Amino acid sequence: MTVALPPAGTVTVAGRRMRCRIAGAGPPVVLLHGIGRTLEDFAAQHELLARDHRVISLDLPGHGGSAPLDTPHTLPALASAVAGFLDAAGVADPVRLVGNSLGGAVAMRLTADQPARAASLVLVNSAGFGREVTVALRLLALRPLGRLLLRPHPAVARRTERAIFHDPAYVTEERIATALAVARQPHAAQVMLELIRSLGTWRGVRPRWREELLTMVAALDLPMLVVWGDRDLILPAHHLAVARARLPKARCHLFRDTGHMPQIERAAAFHALVTEFWSRPAR
Repeated sequence: MTVALPPAGTVTVAGRRMRCRIAGAGPPVVLLHGIGRTLEDFAAQHELLARDHRVISLDLPGHGGSAPLDTPHTLPALASAVAGFLDAAGVADPVRLVGNSLGGAVAMRLTADQPARAASLVLVNSAGFGREVTVALRLLALRPLGRLLLRPHPAVARRTERAIFHDPAYVTEERIATALAVARQPHAAQVMLELIRSLGTWRGVRPRWREELLTMVAALDLPMLVVWGDRDLILPAHHLAVARARLPKARCHLFRDTGHMPQIERAAAFHALVTEFWSRPAR
């Protein structure tokens, strides 16, 4: 089934298409979205950063316009797919990784598995810092309830967008239409269920993969910035305190009156913060 997603290009990775946008010139930046989302969540940052960077936004496998994997969709599988994308796109230099929500965990996993790939990490309301997650995602781990809850419906799409943003002005008809288009992909529900059940249970996010990943990332001598919105209803803002404790070398920032996507709700301030962070001399 063809979905009405905004125009973008594709790169073939191991015989599968990955939808992407690539623009600008300069140090390479890779923008990674969250679970069930698309590269549209970084549209504003893509445009701003492309003024002086080579910016790559992509749909993770099984999301948006990217084909699903032949193997189960797990965190390591997504990280490996991003690495494959970089190879296919001819990106040899270390990249500045920016990940929101699940995309943050993917960025950490890629960095832990292949440290030479990363020049720095920017983690935006990232998964991986605590057990707590919105009940809407925890319920998806229950069989067979999860598949029933993932049936595409305009009211569900609107509720989901409303939970993501603190300011309801960002819950636009365009964003709701994109969410519905993505949910109507024939493989969308299966990809979501595989990811949800590999990362957590109805009780919350599993501790084992979080502990392993944070230990590996903390051991890296890599510039890191962790940001959060204080009104996040998906992953609570107190996870930022965990980030401070587990990644003591990281710089942290809390956006006030902001939900799960500071890169959208605080686009100009987010861009200024990130580019200032990148301008600092590397350790």
